[in-house]
This record gives sequence, C-alpha cells and structure tokens, in this order.
Amino acid sequence: MKRTGPIVAAMLAGALLASPALAQKTVLTVGMQSSDAGVLDPHLNSGTPGKALLNWMFNGLVRIKPGELSPEFIEPDLAESWTASADGKEWTFKLRQGVQCHHGYGEFTSADAVYSLNRAATKESSAFSSDYGAFDKVEAPDKYTVKITLKQAIPSLLGIVMNYHGGNMVCKKAAEELGKDGFAKKPVGTGPFMFSEYVPQQYAKLVANPNYFRAKPKLTEILYRFIPSDSSRDLAFQSGELDMMLGRQEQAWVDRMNALPGVKVVAMGPAEMSVLHLNMSQPPLDNLKVRQAIAHAIDRNAIWQFRGKNISRPAVSVVPSGYLGTDEKAALLPFDLAKSKALLAEAGFPNGVTIKTINTTLPSMLSFTEATQALLKRAGITLEIQPVEHATFHQQIRQDLSQVVHFQAARFPVADVYLSQFFHSRAIVKTPTAVTNFSHCKVADAEIDAARSETDKAKQLALWKTAQEKIIKEVCAIPVNEMMQLWAYKDSLDLGYELKASLNLGPPILETTRFTR
Repeated sequence: MKRTGPIVAAMLAGALLASPALAQKTVLTVGMQSSDAGVLDPHLNSGTPGKALLNWMFNGLVRIKPGELSPEFIEPDLAESWTASADGKEWTFKLRQGVQCHHGYGEFTSADAVYSLNRAATKESSAFSSDYGAFDKVEAPDKYTVKITLKQAIPSLLGIVMNYHGGNMVCKKAAEELGKDGFAKKPVGTGPFMFSEYVPQQYAKLVANPNYFRAKPKLTEILYRFIPSDSSRDLAFQSGELDMMLGRQEQAWVDRMNALPGVKVVAMGPAEMSVLHLNMSQPPLDNLKVRQAIAHAIDRNAIWQFRGKNISRPAVSVVPSGYLGTDEKAALLPFDLAKSKALLAEAGFPNGVTIKTINTTLPSMLSFTEATQALLKRAGITLEIQPVEHATFHQQIRQDLSQVVHFQAARFPVADVYLSQFFHSRAIVKTPTAVTNFSHCKVADAEIDAARSETDKAKQLALWKTAQEKIIKEVCAIPVNEMMQLWAYKDSLDLGYELKASLNLGPPILETTRFTR
C-alpha cells in the first residue's frame, strides 16, 4: 500500500479545510409571509413583516433579554444603567461610551437619544407618538446622560424606551441628512446588522456591523425574502433555500414541519390577539343591539379549534391574557345564536344586516376573517370582505374606511398600553392624537387615565378591571382569539439563546447567532 508523505498529507488537509463545501455557513436566509416590509423607519413601521427586520438593526436604551417577554427580564442596551426618582417622574439613563452608528455616522451619544425620543413623540414622524404623551421633556445633561421628566408617572416607562416601536434609537445625523423619505428607505441604527439593500416585493439585505458594541456578529449577512405564498415559502424552506421562516398559523402546518428531519418549530410569545373592532360612529354599528348581536354570533371555541388548539387560545378580555392588569375572567358576551337573531330583530333588522370590512391579504388573518364571516352568516349578519395588500390595509384602516377592523396585535405586556392605544378617545383614528382606536370607543377614558398615575398597585389593577368591564359592556370590540408566533428554522442554526418569546414578533438575530454546520 502506497503511503502518503507528510507534505502531501498536509496539502490534502489544507485543501479539505479550504473546500467551499466545508466552509462555515455565514449567510442567514429568512422567509417572510408578506410581499414587502413597508417603510423601514422604526418609528413609522408597525406591521409584523417590518418589526422583525428592524429589530436586527436597532437598539433601545433598554431591551428585554432575548427570548423572553416579561418586563422582569428588562436589561441594559444602549444605556448601561438607569435610576428613577421616588415619585417615578424623573428617569436618568447613563449611556455606553463608544457605540457607533451604522455607515460611519459617528458615535451614538445623548444627543441622539434625545433626538430619537422627541422624534418618537412627534405625530408627524412617529406612529407611536401617543405613547409619549406623559413626557414633559427629554434632556442631555452631558454627552452620555439622558434625563426624562414626566408630567405624571406611568406604569410602562421602560417599555417605551426599549428596542420596540418608538423606543428604537435612531442616529440624529443620519435622520436629518437623509430626511423622512430617505431614512424610510435607508434606515441607520446601531444594531448588530446594518441596512444594505431593499427591493420591494423581493428582498431586503442586511450585513454585519463590524463595529457592534457587543461584538462583531458571527453571521456576515441576512437575506430577508418576501414570500407571501405559504406553499412557496414551505417549498423554499424544504429545498434549503431558506434557513428560517415565518409559519402559517395553523395546527396542520406545525404538525407537518415537526415531521421534517433537522427542523425546529417554535410557537413563541407574545400571542397576538385577534379582535373585531366595531366602528360605532357608523350605522348600523352605532346601535348597541347590533354590536351585541355580532358578539353573540361569534363562537370563540369554534375559532380556537379552527386555528389550532396547540398554537392558539380563546381571548379572555379586551386586553390579552398574561398582561399586567388583564381581567382573566372578564364577562365577555357568550356565543348564543338565538340571542343574536333576537337582538337583530329588536334593533330593526329582522331580515339581517350587512357590514363591511377591509382586510389584509395575509393568509392567517384573512382565513380568520373568512371563518368569522361564516359564523356571522348563521345569525343573518353578512360580512363583506374587501381584501387588500398588508401595507395598504394599515393605511386604509387608519383613515377610518372600514366598518369592522380585524386587528391582530401584541403590545408591551401592561394593560395600560393596550387600553390606551385601542380604547382611549385620544387614540381614535383620524384625530390629531390617533393611534389604533378603530371603534371610536371612549367609555373608559377616566379609568385609563386614572390608572396611569395611580401609585397604589391594588387600586391601579381595580381601575384597569373597571375599564375592561366598561369596554366589554359597550361592545366597542370583540376579542376572539390569541395566536402564538410560529417559526421554523434549521437545527444547524444556533440562535444563541432559548427562543420563548419576542415582542418584535420575529426571533432576535444576535451577534452570537451562528450556524454550527
């Protein structure tokens, strides 16, 4: 037998190590259930497709520990420490030194943080400006100190300065130089990955930030592909074109993916609650009995079974289950078909009624609305559905164009945030302080406001409970179902943490995320 000499053996070993087939994979390809991500400005983008993408580019002053959801896991991000006054009205954050903005825009300092928070609090530049209504002023006492003074204490200050919605920190020089339109197309943050390219209806590309303050990312690139078709996304994943994908919110999809070798499937929090918001400013929904009839026609258990018992759960109140302040045993109107028909007749519609909804074409949300349509039909309620692309859906419902709005959402898990954004009169759409109050609800304003500044925790919880009772009695909206976030990824991908939840609805991709083979 011919023996290989040491020099030849060394050459062969070197060739094997250099072989492209054995090179460590460093490009992560993700499949998203949408045709595009919309605007890429974190202070304007509130849709699921954009939130995950932007989360990989931006930091907050604080963050929730990757993989977790509860406020108890809040930890430092751009701020390395913070303190609050005894009355909760003054907060001081000490920033990390040396953090660099993407694309050479310089060091992130307190001037950038002050600019970011003021920008997030301004309606013209932020979809989340109402979150900052309690802000009195934001100051920079020195280059690395940020001081926030509140008009009154609020229960969720850290939740609105974390890396979520308006809490995403932008770089002042970049935002001013690029302008509103330019920044929405070329976002500049401080996160582990930097914007590289965006082709609507095809993909977005991010590259590693070599100057990331935690460490240079192990991945070199993220390719974020827009594949709205569930079947096309599944095929791309199974063929190896995708390493990670947002799943279809159906039990059958989970079962099918779990049967594949080398695949991890995660049903993660937060659960997004599907709610039917009823526009009480428009007939026939201005009639309480019609709203009650719609509520009694909805069978939550049927929707639960339809959407999957292992990946969803029936709603318990107008605030999602598990939030601080949720009334877990709220008296929601029960399914009662006979009662529904009787109420319609009493309201002057013995032959039924027709209502209209603008709905996103996202398959999981559209299938929910179609299932609801079938349930309502049995009570003599015709729900006409006008499907539109997801970004258009968000634009049109904020213009008060839909009688019924099916909105599926999760928020920072404190009752105040959900109640303030969806059920306070300040948040009514098409008003100067609009957020997402599609129903024009205002019956619980007093309780919502009082709870925000209440320092006695028991009294605060009681106020939130009363607010929920009033909203349910008025039938401003009908909470139906809560859906977990479903993601699948190759088991060769090590996220760097245990994925249990992500407030930004997509798995955090960290500097430590890597492929093991």
